[in-house]
Amino acid sequence: MQIKLMPESERPQEKLLFAGPSGLSNSELLALIIRNGTREKSAIGLAEDVLAFAASDVGELGKADVRELMKIDGIGAAKACSIVAALELSKRLMTEGVKENLGRLSSGDDVVKLVMQDMMYERRELFIAIFLNTKLMVESKKVISIGNLEMTPVHPREVFGPAVRRGAAAVVVAHNHPSGDPTPSPEDIAVTNRLIESSRIIGVRLVDHVIVGKDNYVSLRDQGYIPD
Repeated sequence: MQIKLMPESERPQEKLLFAGPSGLSNSELLALIIRNGTREKSAIGLAEDVLAFAASDVGELGKADVRELMKIDGIGAAKACSIVAALELSKRLMTEGVKENLGRLSSGDDVVKLVMQDMMYERRELFIAIFLNTKLMVESKKVISIGNLEMTPVHPREVFGPAVRRGAAAVVVAHNHPSGDPTPSPEDIAVTNRLIESSRIIGVRLVDHVIVGKDNYVSLRDQGYIPD
């Protein structure tokens, strides 16, 4: 099969060697993962088609699976697997970086950094509990529930049961809104109130409930829903 060669202006490998990865565009970086073009299109052209499929949003691309990418003309199983594998590796690298910085949760920003690698490419709602010791240092975290596009069901026992078994002194919970808007819904506030009531009975403090959107978040503690 004849492969279309890249013209001099479309050789991201040479550009990477001389300018470094920060000097490459998203399509150029993706072209390096795709490696080869087809008879009709260069690797850059295929990369642009993949980004167009994701509406030019790399975050949206991270949600795609192999079969979805294979629907793009010129992207076969090998290229689709390479793209998905590269995105998965980037998520794992982010996870390892967060593990090295586990410490005291002092703000909603800290919570978002800790859960973002789980939520950033997720199309469904994830509800995560973070278990803390008496000094509010992070001991562990756990995905409590996986819901649908609109909501995730969660019961207080699913949060505080693991907290008691792990000997946690406090808990922070977080979930994402796949819509990208972190505004608390009436259901979010109702869940928070149930968790507050249960925390008082069980004796494990609920520190915060953070809702993660696309580019921002809402802390229900900062909003006044969770008392000090």
